[in-house]
Amino acid sequence: MSLKQDERPEAAAGGPGRGVPRPGRLARARARLARPLFIAGFLALPVTLYAVYVISPYAQAFHIALTDWRGVNATPRFVGLENFRRLLEDGNFFKAVGHNLVLLALLPLLTIAIALLFAFLLNAGGRAGVRGVRGSRFYRVVFFFPQVLAVAVVAVLFQQVFRPDRSGMLNAPLIALGLEPVGFLSDTGVAFWSVLAVLVWQAVGFYVVLFSAGIASIPRELFEAAAIDGAGRVQLFRRVTLPLLRDTVQVAWVYLGIAALDVFAVVWVMTAEQGGPDYSTTVMAAEIYRNAFEYFKFGYASAMGVVLFFFAVGFAALSLRLSRRERLEF
Repeated sequence: MSLKQDERPEAAAGGPGRGVPRPGRLARARARLARPLFIAGFLALPVTLYAVYVISPYAQAFHIALTDWRGVNATPRFVGLENFRRLLEDGNFFKAVGHNLVLLALLPLLTIAIALLFAFLLNAGGRAGVRGVRGSRFYRVVFFFPQVLAVAVVAVLFQQVFRPDRSGMLNAPLIALGLEPVGFLSDTGVAFWSVLAVLVWQAVGFYVVLFSAGIASIPRELFEAAAIDGAGRVQLFRRVTLPLLRDTVQVAWVYLGIAALDVFAVVWVMTAEQGGPDYSTTVMAAEIYRNAFEYFKFGYASAMGVVLFFFAVGFAALSLRLSRRERLEF
C-alpha cells in the first residue's frame, strides 16, 4: 500500500532536510559531541589539580614578587617593580647568575660527552665495534649507582673526599708526597670547579643508561653494515650513533640545562658558608633560600625566583628551537 503525497515523512516534516533530523544524522551529531565530553571528563581532575598545585603557586610567586612581604606581616605592601630594581644592584645575585650561566654551559656539555662515550663503549665498543664490552650490564649498574643516593648524601660524601688533611681522599696522597694540600672547598679559585665536578659525577650515570637505551634501539644491521664498509669505532660513533641519538641528546641537554639552573642541595650542603667561600660557589637557588629563610625577605626572594623561572623557560624554548629538525626514521 502506498502513502499519499501529503502523508509521506518528507511532506509531514516540511520537505527533505527540514523539521526533525533523520536518525542517522542525529546519531552522528551525538557521536561528535560524545568524544569531547569523554575527553573533558578524563581531563577535568588532572587539569584542576595542575592548576591548583602548579599554576596557582606560580601566580602567587609573581604576586609576592611585587610586594615587601616578610613572611610574618599579614598585609604585605605593594611595591611594584622595586624588588627587581634592587636585583640590579645586588652584587651577590649577579655572582650567582654568573655561576649558573657557567654551569649552564659546562654541565650539559661535560655530562653528555662523558655519558655518550661510556654508553657507546658499553653497547658498541666490543668486537668489531658492533657489540658491547664484556660485563656491560655490571658497568651500567655501577654507573647508575650515584642516582640511588640522595643529593645531600652525595654532598656529605664529597665533603670528606675534599677534606684538606690526611683524611681527605684526594689530599692524603699529596700530603704523603710532601706537597701542600689543595683547598678544594676553601680556595675561592677551586671551590666552584669542585662543585661542577661533583654535579657531573652525579649526573653521568643516569645519562649513560639513557643513551644506552637509545643505542640499543638502533638496528644492529646498521653497525654491521658500516663495519663491513671499513668504518672504525670513531666513524661508527660520528656517522651512525650520534645522528640517530640526536633527539635523545636534545632531551638530555634540556634536562641538564634546567638542572644547572636549579642547583641547590650540593652547594648548600657541601660548600663552606652555603655558597662560599666569599660567595665563590653561590647560585640563584641558594640566594633565594638565603633571602627567604634567613633574612625573611620573601618578596625579594620571589623576585629572584621569577628571574630564575624566565631563565629556565627561555633556555628550554631556545634549545628546542635551535635543535629543531626533521625526524630520522630507521
